[in-house]
Amino acid sequence: MNEYRYQAVEQRIMDMIDNGTLGLGDRLPSLRKLGRDMGVSISTATQAYTELERKGVVEARPRSGYFVRHTKRRFPAPQAEPRPAQPPRPVTRAGLIRTVLEYVGREDAIGLGIIEPHPSLLPSRELGRLLARHSRDHATTALSYEVIQGNPELRRQIAHRSLEAGISARHEDILVTNGAMEALYIALRCITRPGDNVLVQSPAYFCFLQLLENMGLRAIEVESTPDKGLNPALVADAVAKYDVKACIFVPNFANPDGSLTPDEAKREIVRLLEYMDIPLIEDDVSSDIHFDPKRPGTYKQYDEKGLVMLCSSFSKTVAPGWRIGWMLPGRYLNKAREIKATTNVCSATPTQAAMASFLAEGRLEKQLRTIRTAIERTMDVMQLELNRSFPEGTRVTHPKGGSVLWVTLPGSVDCVDFFFEAREHGVGIAPGGIFTTRERFTDCIRLSCCGVWSEELSKGIATLGDLARRMAR
Repeated sequence: MNEYRYQAVEQRIMDMIDNGTLGLGDRLPSLRKLGRDMGVSISTATQAYTELERKGVVEARPRSGYFVRHTKRRFPAPQAEPRPAQPPRPVTRAGLIRTVLEYVGREDAIGLGIIEPHPSLLPSRELGRLLARHSRDHATTALSYEVIQGNPELRRQIAHRSLEAGISARHEDILVTNGAMEALYIALRCITRPGDNVLVQSPAYFCFLQLLENMGLRAIEVESTPDKGLNPALVADAVAKYDVKACIFVPNFANPDGSLTPDEAKREIVRLLEYMDIPLIEDDVSSDIHFDPKRPGTYKQYDEKGLVMLCSSFSKTVAPGWRIGWMLPGRYLNKAREIKATTNVCSATPTQAAMASFLAEGRLEKQLRTIRTAIERTMDVMQLELNRSFPEGTRVTHPKGGSVLWVTLPGSVDCVDFFFEAREHGVGIAPGGIFTTRERFTDCIRLSCCGVWSEELSKGIATLGDLARRMAR
């Protein structure tokens, strides 16, 4: 709870700076006065000021107090006016996507292009202990196949957590997969055939587009906006105009633009698709990384006919390398189980058992608090660094969760040229062009926030800023 108290104090000061109440060089309210005005302890106010100092927003002067160091906190958010969906298109971005994915697992580059929590934020010791205990105490079963649908205790724990997201699920309704990507693959296999049209939220995660391409499916893009997410009216227009066999939507903190679709809009979209009998595949991997106290809702919680297939994983919060994902296939459970069995039989046995124990021991909530706090801080610092390094005219999203910033570059900077220039300087980013099948987002890049700020990341942002200034000219 104290996290939110000091963050509220920090936000109050940032608002005062943003609206001009506090200007460059102005002295901040004393800790005692601020604590009295906001009803918090002096230690909470001190924590907020220390965090602002760490981010470079204020500076402490001996025996004088704290003073504003920077008055411009961050660039404005991108302006977007979504357009109606266009006719279906085959996906042809594979080559560039492969080049971006070359940065996965690399340690010789500044990784701003791949979304993966920093190793120091992961519960390595706890998971290692649990894995060793299971391998020791259950040596025989640890080397045997797990049941196709997944470790029963793990599924029970996932079902229990689903209640917190407003989803009533039994462990029999859940299928464990090798990450969320296998869940998405199985979902598409259940409901589509080559040549079918799939409605995707745009800009769309490039792995979605690559998956569609590999499966011979065609994409119809319905545009969302960083501040409002998906507009139900645009979804209605698209499904009325085209023969849509399935949808892939991201409810919260979408990759790459961090968009958050309001819960009422989610409900409206689900009711529309139920009326049209169109399945919805929901990628819910980022919802647990929310900066506000309450987790946002999902499409699945409004599902009354089993048409929503929710896919998620622990890869962005607990253990990327363990590749533990899951899905709630709804009415397609039996088909999904058949596809899982004929794809890789089952997911790994020992890691499922260890993750089940991790959840049963109540360790996940503490881990999520750690991840959320770290990523929010890193994202705030990154926005400040972008403001210092990038040219005027740059625009940056201000997401309320997730792990990405969507940056629109000024002038005539081409994101693909920018990507290869950054690559030559040892900095990995994701160019906007791979998040669409069309000639869109050519001036955008996606930056990932790993959760731990470092001099290396600061250097990487400065390098990108220099490139942006030079190329914008």
